[in-house]
Amino acid sequence: MAVNYEEYVAGLVAKAKAAQEIANGFSQERVDELTCAVAYATTVPAFAQKVSEALVAESNMGIADDKVKKMYGKIKGSYFQMKDKKSVGLIDVDEKMGMETYAKPMGVIGAIIPVTNGEATPVVKSLMALKTRNAIILAPHPKARNTNVLVVEKVREVLKKLGAPEDLVQYIEPEYVSVECSGQLMKQVDFILATGGTPMVRQAYSSGNPAIGVGTGNVVSIIDGTTDLDVTADMIVRSKTFDHATSCSTENNLIVLEECYDAFMDAMARHGGYLIKEGTPEKDRLMHTLWPETPANHNLNRHIVAQGAKTIAKAAEIDVPADTKMLMAEENGGYGNEFPFTGEKLSPVSGVRKAKDFDDAVDKMMKILEYQGKGHSCGIHTTKKDRVTKLSEVMPVCKVCVNQPQSLTNSGSWTCGFPISMTLGCGTWGHNSISHNATYKDLLNFTYVSREIPSFQPKDEDLFDAKIIAKLK
Repeated sequence: MAVNYEEYVAGLVAKAKAAQEIANGFSQERVDELTCAVAYATTVPAFAQKVSEALVAESNMGIADDKVKKMYGKIKGSYFQMKDKKSVGLIDVDEKMGMETYAKPMGVIGAIIPVTNGEATPVVKSLMALKTRNAIILAPHPKARNTNVLVVEKVREVLKKLGAPEDLVQYIEPEYVSVECSGQLMKQVDFILATGGTPMVRQAYSSGNPAIGVGTGNVVSIIDGTTDLDVTADMIVRSKTFDHATSCSTENNLIVLEECYDAFMDAMARHGGYLIKEGTPEKDRLMHTLWPETPANHNLNRHIVAQGAKTIAKAAEIDVPADTKMLMAEENGGYGNEFPFTGEKLSPVSGVRKAKDFDDAVDKMMKILEYQGKGHSCGIHTTKKDRVTKLSEVMPVCKVCVNQPQSLTNSGSWTCGFPISMTLGCGTWGHNSISHNATYKDLLNFTYVSREIPSFQPKDEDLFDAKIIAKLK
Protein backbone atom coordinates (compact mmCIF):
# COMPACT_ATOMS: atom_id res chain seq x y z
CA MET A 1 0.00 0.00 0.00
CA ALA A 2 1.41 3.38 -1.04
CA VAL A 3 2.26 5.82 1.73
CA ASN A 4 0.16 8.99 1.80
CA TYR A 5 2.94 11.46 2.64
CA GLU A 6 0.63 14.44 2.27
CA GLU A 7 -1.69 13.10 4.95
CA TYR A 8 1.17 12.03 7.23
CA VAL A 9 2.89 15.43 7.09
CA ALA A 10 -0.42 17.23 7.55
CA GLY A 11 -0.82 15.40 10.86
CA LEU A 12 2.62 16.54 12.04
CA VAL A 13 1.97 20.10 10.95
CA ALA A 14 -1.39 20.18 12.76
CA LYS A 15 0.28 19.12 16.01
CA ALA A 16 3.07 21.65 15.44
CA LYS A 17 0.57 24.46 14.88
CA ALA A 18 -1.28 23.62 18.08
CA ALA A 19 1.98 23.63 20.06
CA GLN A 20 3.13 26.84 18.42
CA GLU A 21 -0.08 28.63 19.37
CA ILE A 22 0.80 27.92 22.99
CA ALA A 23 4.40 29.02 22.48
CA ASN A 24 3.14 32.25 20.94
CA GLY A 25 2.20 33.31 24.47
CA PHE A 26 5.59 32.50 26.00
CA SER A 27 7.49 35.28 27.74
CA GLN A 28 11.15 35.99 27.06
CA GLU A 29 11.98 34.34 30.39
CA ARG A 30 10.12 31.18 29.41
CA VAL A 31 11.87 31.00 26.03
CA ASP A 32 15.25 31.47 27.65
CA GLU A 33 14.52 28.76 30.22
CA LEU A 34 13.74 26.25 27.48
CA THR A 35 16.78 27.03 25.34
CA CYS A 36 19.11 26.83 28.33
CA ALA A 37 17.69 23.47 29.35
CA VAL A 38 17.87 21.95 25.86
CA ALA A 39 21.42 23.20 25.25
CA TYR A 40 22.59 21.81 28.57
CA ALA A 41 20.84 18.44 28.30
CA THR A 42 22.15 17.74 24.80
CA THR A 43 25.76 18.54 25.71
CA VAL A 44 25.96 16.32 28.78
CA PRO A 45 29.05 14.21 27.88
CA ALA A 46 27.33 10.82 28.09
CA PHE A 47 24.54 11.92 25.76
CA ALA A 48 26.87 13.66 23.29
CA GLN A 49 29.00 10.51 23.10
CA LYS A 50 25.93 8.31 22.65
CA VAL A 51 24.58 10.41 19.78
CA SER A 52 27.96 10.68 18.07
CA GLU A 53 28.61 6.95 18.21
CA ALA A 54 25.07 6.26 17.00
CA LEU A 55 25.50 8.48 13.94
CA VAL A 56 28.86 6.93 12.99
CA ALA A 57 27.35 3.45 13.33
CA GLU A 58 24.23 4.35 11.35
CA SER A 59 25.88 6.37 8.57
CA ASN A 60 29.31 4.71 8.47
CA MET A 61 30.75 8.21 8.18
CA GLY A 62 32.96 10.40 10.31
CA ILE A 63 34.69 10.08 13.68
CA ALA A 64 32.69 9.81 16.91
CA ASP A 65 35.12 11.83 19.05
CA ASP A 66 35.10 14.66 16.50
CA LYS A 67 31.31 14.60 16.44
CA VAL A 68 31.31 15.00 20.23
CA LYS A 69 33.50 18.08 19.83
CA LYS A 70 31.13 19.36 17.17
CA MET A 71 28.16 18.96 19.49
CA TYR A 72 29.95 20.83 22.25
CA GLY A 73 31.11 23.63 19.99
CA LYS A 74 28.01 24.14 17.85
CA ILE A 75 25.32 23.61 20.49
CA LYS A 76 27.01 25.57 23.25
CA GLY A 77 28.10 28.22 20.76
CA SER A 78 24.63 28.63 19.29
CA TYR A 79 23.15 28.91 22.76
CA PHE A 80 25.82 31.41 23.83
CA GLN A 81 24.89 33.62 20.86
CA MET A 82 21.20 33.68 21.82
CA LYS A 83 21.61 33.76 25.61
CA ASP A 84 20.07 36.92 27.10
CA LYS A 85 19.19 38.26 23.62
CA LYS A 86 15.70 39.61 23.01
CA SER A 87 13.51 37.57 20.70
CA VAL A 88 10.03 38.15 22.14
CA GLY A 89 7.90 41.27 21.77
CA LEU A 90 9.56 44.69 21.82
CA ILE A 91 13.23 44.16 20.99
CA ASP A 92 14.40 47.59 19.84
CA VAL A 93 13.51 51.27 20.30
CA ASP A 94 14.94 54.08 18.17
CA GLU A 95 13.68 57.25 19.81
CA LYS A 96 15.40 59.56 17.33
CA MET A 97 13.52 58.02 14.39
CA GLY A 98 10.37 57.27 16.37
CA MET A 99 10.60 53.54 15.60
CA GLU A 100 9.94 50.40 17.61
CA THR A 101 10.62 46.81 16.52
CA TYR A 102 8.60 43.81 17.69
CA ALA A 103 9.77 40.23 17.10
CA LYS A 104 7.25 37.54 16.26
CA PRO A 105 7.42 33.84 15.33
CA MET A 106 7.02 32.52 11.80
CA GLY A 107 4.95 29.48 12.75
CA VAL A 108 6.00 25.97 11.77
CA ILE A 109 9.55 25.48 10.50
CA GLY A 110 10.54 22.58 8.27
CA ALA A 111 14.17 21.64 8.86
CA ILE A 112 16.19 19.50 6.45
CA ILE A 113 19.04 17.74 8.27
CA PRO A 114 22.17 16.46 6.46
CA VAL A 115 23.77 13.15 7.36
CA THR A 116 27.19 14.79 7.58
CA ASN A 117 26.15 16.85 10.59
CA GLY A 118 23.26 14.76 11.84
CA GLU A 119 24.43 14.97 15.45
CA ALA A 120 24.51 18.73 16.14
CA THR A 121 22.23 20.16 13.45
CA PRO A 122 18.94 18.85 14.92
CA VAL A 123 19.75 20.45 18.27
CA VAL A 124 20.96 23.77 16.84
CA LYS A 125 17.87 24.12 14.64
CA SER A 126 15.62 23.18 17.56
CA LEU A 127 17.28 25.86 19.69
CA MET A 128 16.75 28.40 16.92
CA ALA A 129 13.06 27.52 16.79
CA LEU A 130 12.53 27.55 20.55
CA LYS A 131 14.28 30.88 20.92
CA THR A 132 11.87 32.38 18.41
CA ARG A 133 8.66 30.66 19.65
CA ASN A 134 8.34 28.58 16.50
CA ALA A 135 7.55 24.90 16.20
CA ILE A 136 9.90 22.77 14.13
CA ILE A 137 9.73 19.45 12.29
CA LEU A 138 13.07 17.81 11.51
CA ALA A 139 13.49 15.74 8.34
CA PRO A 140 16.77 13.78 8.39
CA HIS A 141 18.84 12.12 5.71
CA PRO A 142 17.91 8.41 5.43
CA LYS A 143 21.30 7.42 6.86
CA ALA A 144 20.64 9.50 10.00
CA ARG A 145 16.96 8.72 10.57
CA ASN A 146 17.46 6.79 13.83
CA THR A 147 20.00 9.23 15.22
CA ASN A 148 17.55 12.03 14.50
CA VAL A 149 14.95 10.25 16.66
CA LEU A 150 17.48 9.85 19.46
CA VAL A 151 18.30 13.57 19.44
CA VAL A 152 14.74 14.86 19.10
CA GLU A 153 13.40 12.54 21.80
CA LYS A 154 15.93 14.07 24.20
CA VAL A 155 14.73 17.57 23.30
CA ARG A 156 11.10 16.50 23.74
CA GLU A 157 11.97 14.95 27.10
CA VAL A 158 13.37 18.28 28.27
CA LEU A 159 10.31 20.18 27.04
CA LYS A 160 8.00 17.76 28.88
CA LYS A 161 9.96 18.12 32.14
CA LEU A 162 9.57 21.89 31.93
CA GLY A 163 5.88 21.73 31.11
CA ALA A 164 6.18 22.95 27.50
CA PRO A 165 4.44 21.31 24.54
CA GLU A 166 6.57 18.44 23.28
CA ASP A 167 5.22 18.94 19.77
CA LEU A 168 7.19 22.16 19.45
CA VAL A 169 9.94 19.80 18.22
CA GLN A 170 9.00 16.77 16.10
CA TYR A 171 10.75 14.39 13.72
CA ILE A 172 9.86 12.47 10.62
CA GLU A 173 9.49 8.88 11.82
CA PRO A 174 12.15 6.52 10.40
CA GLU A 175 9.74 4.54 8.24
CA TYR A 176 8.55 7.74 6.55
CA VAL A 177 11.97 9.30 5.89
CA SER A 178 12.29 9.87 2.14
CA VAL A 179 12.76 12.55 -0.48
CA GLU A 180 9.00 12.46 -1.07
CA CYS A 181 8.23 13.07 2.59
CA SER A 182 10.74 15.92 2.85
CA GLY A 183 9.24 17.45 -0.27
CA GLN A 184 5.76 17.28 1.21
CA LEU A 185 7.03 18.82 4.45
CA MET A 186 8.47 21.76 2.54
CA LYS A 187 5.11 22.34 0.87
CA GLN A 188 3.13 22.45 4.12
CA VAL A 189 5.26 24.43 6.59
CA ASP A 190 5.51 28.20 6.99
CA PHE A 191 9.28 28.40 6.51
CA ILE A 192 12.07 26.05 5.44
CA LEU A 193 15.55 25.87 6.97
CA ALA A 194 17.44 23.60 4.57
CA THR A 195 20.94 22.26 5.08
CA GLY A 196 22.08 19.62 2.62
CA GLY A 197 23.10 18.99 -0.96
CA THR A 198 22.31 21.37 -3.80
CA PRO A 199 19.35 19.32 -5.14
CA MET A 200 17.63 19.42 -1.74
CA VAL A 201 18.26 23.15 -1.36
CA ARG A 202 16.89 23.85 -4.84
CA GLN A 203 13.82 21.80 -3.93
CA ALA A 204 13.39 23.98 -0.83
CA TYR A 205 13.50 27.18 -2.87
CA SER A 206 11.07 25.79 -5.44
CA SER A 207 8.58 24.51 -2.86
CA GLY A 208 6.48 27.66 -2.99
CA ASN A 209 7.30 28.54 0.62
CA PRO A 210 9.96 30.94 1.93
CA ALA A 211 13.26 29.21 2.62
CA ILE A 212 16.86 29.58 3.68
CA GLY A 213 19.26 27.16 2.02
CA VAL A 214 23.00 26.78 1.60
CA GLY A 215 25.18 26.24 -1.45
CA THR A 216 27.79 23.71 -2.43
CA GLY A 217 31.05 23.99 -0.54
CA ASN A 218 34.34 23.68 -2.42
CA VAL A 219 36.75 25.68 -0.33
CA VAL A 220 39.99 26.87 -1.91
CA SER A 221 42.92 28.14 0.17
CA ILE A 222 46.03 30.01 -0.97
CA ILE A 223 49.39 29.44 0.72
CA ASP A 224 51.86 32.19 -0.19
CA GLY A 225 54.85 31.12 1.93
CA THR A 226 54.93 34.17 4.20
CA THR A 227 53.57 32.29 7.22
CA ASP A 228 55.20 29.56 9.29
CA LEU A 229 54.64 26.59 6.97
CA ASP A 230 54.53 24.04 9.77
CA VAL A 231 51.82 26.01 11.57
CA THR A 232 49.91 26.38 8.31
CA ALA A 233 50.24 22.67 7.50
CA ASP A 234 49.02 21.74 10.98
CA MET A 235 45.93 23.94 10.55
CA ILE A 236 45.07 22.50 7.15
CA VAL A 237 45.51 18.88 8.22
CA ARG A 238 43.42 19.41 11.37
CA SER A 239 40.72 21.09 9.31
CA LYS A 240 40.70 18.60 6.44
CA THR A 241 40.67 15.53 8.67
CA PHE A 242 38.16 16.70 11.29
CA ASP A 243 35.32 14.16 11.32
CA HIS A 244 36.80 12.69 8.11
CA ALA A 245 35.92 15.91 6.23
CA THR A 246 32.15 15.64 6.63
CA SER A 247 32.00 19.44 6.61
CA CYS A 248 31.42 21.30 3.34
CA SER A 249 33.93 23.82 4.70
CA THR A 250 37.12 21.77 4.41
CA GLU A 251 40.02 22.75 2.18
CA ASN A 252 39.14 20.93 -1.03
CA ASN A 253 41.82 22.72 -3.03
CA LEU A 254 45.19 24.18 -2.07
CA ILE A 255 46.88 26.74 -4.31
CA VAL A 256 50.52 27.09 -3.39
CA LEU A 257 52.95 29.68 -4.74
CA GLU A 258 55.72 27.84 -6.56
CA GLU A 259 58.43 29.61 -4.55
CA CYS A 260 57.33 27.76 -1.38
CA TYR A 261 55.73 24.69 -2.95
CA ASP A 262 58.38 22.11 -2.09
CA ALA A 263 58.88 23.44 1.43
CA PHE A 264 55.15 23.41 2.05
CA MET A 265 54.78 19.86 0.76
CA ASP A 266 57.55 18.83 3.17
CA ALA A 267 55.65 20.51 6.01
CA MET A 268 52.43 18.78 5.01
CA ALA A 269 54.26 15.42 5.01
CA ARG A 270 55.47 16.07 8.55
CA HIS A 271 51.87 16.52 9.63
CA GLY A 272 50.42 13.49 7.86
CA GLY A 273 49.78 14.74 4.34
CA TYR A 274 50.64 12.41 1.45
CA LEU A 275 51.25 13.92 -1.98
CA ILE A 276 50.24 12.08 -5.16
CA LYS A 277 52.07 13.46 -8.15
CA GLU A 278 50.64 14.65 -11.44
CA GLY A 279 50.56 12.07 -14.24
CA THR A 280 51.08 9.01 -12.05
CA PRO A 281 49.09 5.76 -12.02
CA GLU A 282 48.33 6.46 -8.35
CA LYS A 283 46.53 9.67 -9.25
CA ASP A 284 44.50 7.94 -11.91
CA ARG A 285 43.49 5.17 -9.50
CA LEU A 286 42.55 7.68 -6.81
CA MET A 287 40.49 9.67 -9.29
CA HIS A 288 38.49 6.63 -10.37
CA THR A 289 38.08 5.56 -6.75
CA LEU A 290 36.48 8.90 -5.90
CA TRP A 291 34.60 9.40 -9.17
CA PRO A 292 34.05 5.97 -10.77
CA GLU A 293 32.21 7.38 -13.80
CA THR A 294 34.44 10.36 -14.54
CA PRO A 295 34.49 12.16 -16.96
CA ALA A 296 30.89 11.23 -17.79
CA ASN A 297 29.80 12.79 -14.51
CA HIS A 298 31.16 14.09 -11.23
CA ASN A 299 29.17 11.79 -8.93
CA LEU A 300 31.22 10.91 -5.84
CA ASN A 301 31.57 7.29 -4.84
CA ARG A 302 29.30 7.20 -1.78
CA HIS A 303 31.50 4.50 -0.22
CA ILE A 304 34.43 6.92 0.21
CA VAL A 305 32.47 9.85 1.65
CA ALA A 306 33.75 10.77 5.12
CA GLN A 307 36.13 7.78 5.25
CA GLY A 308 39.70 7.93 6.51
CA ALA A 309 42.63 8.72 4.22
CA LYS A 310 44.18 5.28 4.65
CA THR A 311 40.87 3.60 3.88
CA ILE A 312 40.58 5.58 0.66
CA ALA A 313 44.22 4.93 -0.23
CA LYS A 314 43.71 1.20 0.25
CA ALA A 315 40.64 1.28 -1.99
CA ALA A 316 42.77 3.01 -4.65
CA GLU A 317 45.64 0.52 -4.14
CA ILE A 318 48.04 3.26 -3.05
CA ASP A 319 50.68 2.46 -0.43
CA VAL A 320 50.91 5.30 2.10
CA PRO A 321 52.89 5.77 5.33
CA ALA A 322 51.26 4.56 8.54
CA ASP A 323 50.87 8.14 9.84
CA THR A 324 48.97 9.38 6.75
CA LYS A 325 46.00 11.58 7.69
CA MET A 326 45.07 13.17 4.35
CA LEU A 327 45.77 12.72 0.65
CA MET A 328 46.76 15.46 -1.79
CA ALA A 329 46.60 15.09 -5.56
CA GLU A 330 48.39 17.48 -7.86
CA GLU A 331 46.01 19.02 -10.38
CA ASN A 332 47.75 21.54 -12.60
CA GLY A 333 45.63 20.94 -15.67
CA GLY A 334 42.24 22.49 -16.32
CA TYR A 335 38.99 22.78 -14.42
CA GLY A 336 35.66 20.96 -14.41
CA ASN A 337 34.47 17.38 -14.79
CA GLU A 338 37.54 16.42 -16.83
CA PHE A 339 39.68 17.53 -13.84
CA PRO A 340 37.53 16.36 -10.92
CA PHE A 341 40.08 17.08 -8.21
CA THR A 342 39.07 20.73 -8.62
CA GLY A 343 35.65 19.85 -7.10
CA GLU A 344 34.24 18.92 -3.70
CA LYS A 345 35.39 15.57 -2.29
CA LEU A 346 33.66 15.13 1.11
CA SER A 347 36.70 13.19 2.26
CA PRO A 348 40.22 13.93 3.52
CA VAL A 349 41.47 14.44 -0.04
CA SER A 350 42.60 17.79 -1.44
CA GLY A 351 43.61 18.95 -4.87
CA VAL A 352 46.92 20.82 -5.01
CA ARG A 353 47.86 23.38 -7.64
CA LYS A 354 50.97 25.53 -8.20
CA ALA A 355 50.77 29.26 -8.91
CA LYS A 356 53.49 31.46 -10.37
CA ASP A 357 52.62 34.39 -8.09
CA PHE A 358 49.75 35.76 -6.06
CA ASP A 359 47.83 37.16 -9.04
CA ASP A 360 48.05 33.77 -10.71
CA ALA A 361 46.79 32.15 -7.50
CA VAL A 362 43.78 34.47 -7.42
CA ASP A 363 43.02 33.66 -11.06
CA LYS A 364 43.22 29.92 -10.36
CA MET A 365 40.99 30.25 -7.29
CA MET A 366 38.41 32.12 -9.36
CA LYS A 367 38.37 29.39 -12.01
CA ILE A 368 37.92 26.64 -9.43
CA LEU A 369 35.03 28.49 -7.79
CA GLU A 370 33.41 29.14 -11.14
CA TYR A 371 33.36 25.38 -11.58
CA GLN A 372 32.09 24.59 -8.08
CA GLY A 373 31.72 26.27 -4.69
CA LYS A 374 30.95 29.83 -5.73
CA GLY A 375 29.55 31.86 -2.86
CA HIS A 376 30.65 29.62 0.01
CA SER A 377 34.10 30.59 1.31
CA CYS A 378 37.82 30.66 0.68
CA GLY A 379 40.98 30.98 2.71
CA ILE A 380 44.45 32.43 2.63
CA HIS A 381 47.58 31.90 4.70
CA THR A 382 49.64 35.09 4.48
CA THR A 383 51.20 37.91 6.46
CA LYS A 384 50.42 40.46 3.73
CA LYS A 385 47.31 42.48 4.46
CA ASP A 386 47.01 43.75 0.89
CA ARG A 387 46.61 40.18 -0.35
CA VAL A 388 43.73 39.62 2.06
CA THR A 389 42.17 42.86 0.86
CA LYS A 390 42.44 41.89 -2.80
CA LEU A 391 40.97 38.45 -2.19
CA SER A 392 38.09 39.97 -0.24
CA GLU A 393 37.38 42.54 -2.94
CA VAL A 394 37.31 40.24 -5.96
CA MET A 395 36.35 36.73 -4.83
CA PRO A 396 32.65 35.73 -5.16
CA VAL A 397 32.40 34.21 -1.68
CA CYS A 398 30.65 35.16 1.54
CA LYS A 399 33.49 34.24 3.90
CA VAL A 400 37.27 34.67 3.75
CA CYS A 401 39.28 32.89 6.45
CA VAL A 402 42.73 34.32 7.15
CA ASN A 403 45.40 32.12 8.74
CA GLN A 404 42.82 29.76 10.23
CA PRO A 405 41.74 26.12 9.81
CA GLN A 406 38.84 26.53 7.39
CA SER A 407 36.33 23.90 8.52
CA LEU A 408 36.89 24.80 12.16
CA THR A 409 36.30 28.49 11.44
CA ASN A 410 33.82 29.53 8.77
CA SER A 411 30.80 27.96 10.46
CA GLY A 412 31.76 29.88 13.58
CA SER A 413 34.00 29.04 16.53
CA TRP A 414 35.19 30.42 19.86
CA THR A 415 38.25 31.94 18.13
CA CYS A 416 36.64 33.89 15.30
CA GLY A 417 33.85 36.38 14.70
CA PHE A 418 31.71 34.33 12.31
CA PRO A 419 28.33 33.46 13.85
CA ILE A 420 28.24 29.85 15.04
CA SER A 421 25.85 28.04 12.73
CA MET A 422 25.04 24.82 10.91
CA THR A 423 23.58 26.67 7.91
CA LEU A 424 26.02 28.81 5.90
CA GLY A 425 24.50 31.26 3.45
CA CYS A 426 26.28 31.61 0.11
CA GLY A 427 24.52 34.63 -1.39
CA THR A 428 23.16 34.72 -4.91
CA TRP A 429 26.50 33.28 -6.08
CA GLY A 430 25.44 30.00 -4.44
CA HIS A 431 21.74 30.43 -5.31
CA ASN A 432 20.94 31.39 -1.70
CA SER A 433 18.80 34.16 -0.23
CA ILE A 434 21.32 35.09 2.50
CA SER A 435 25.05 35.79 2.63
CA HIS A 436 25.56 35.19 6.34
CA ASN A 437 25.63 32.23 8.70
CA ALA A 438 21.99 31.62 9.66
CA THR A 439 21.07 32.10 13.34
CA TYR A 440 17.86 32.31 15.36
CA LYS A 441 17.35 35.86 14.04
CA ASP A 442 16.54 34.37 10.63
CA LEU A 443 13.47 32.64 12.09
CA LEU A 444 11.77 35.86 13.21
CA ASN A 445 9.18 38.10 11.62
CA PHE A 446 9.31 41.75 12.60
CA THR A 447 6.63 44.38 13.11
CA TYR A 448 7.83 47.98 12.86
CA VAL A 449 5.98 50.79 14.60
CA SER A 450 6.40 54.40 13.41
CA ARG A 451 5.56 57.63 15.25
CA GLU A 452 5.78 61.14 13.85
CA ILE A 453 9.07 62.95 14.38
CA PRO A 454 10.37 66.40 13.32
CA SER A 455 11.14 66.50 9.59
CA PHE A 456 14.68 65.56 8.64
CA GLN A 457 14.31 66.49 4.95
CA PRO A 458 17.51 68.25 3.79
CA LYS A 459 17.76 71.20 1.43
CA ASP A 460 18.70 70.34 -2.17
CA GLU A 461 22.03 72.13 -1.85
CA ASP A 462 22.91 69.87 1.09
CA LEU A 463 21.58 66.73 -0.57
CA PHE A 464 23.19 66.96 -4.04
CA ASP A 465 26.89 67.37 -4.83
CA ALA A 466 27.42 70.69 -6.66
CA LYS A 467 30.29 69.30 -8.77
CA ILE A 468 28.09 66.49 -10.10
CA ILE A 469 25.23 68.88 -10.83
CA ALA A 470 27.63 71.15 -12.76
CA LYS A 471 28.55 68.24 -15.05
CA LEU A 472 24.91 67.88 -16.02
CA LYS A 473 24.53 71.53 -17.11
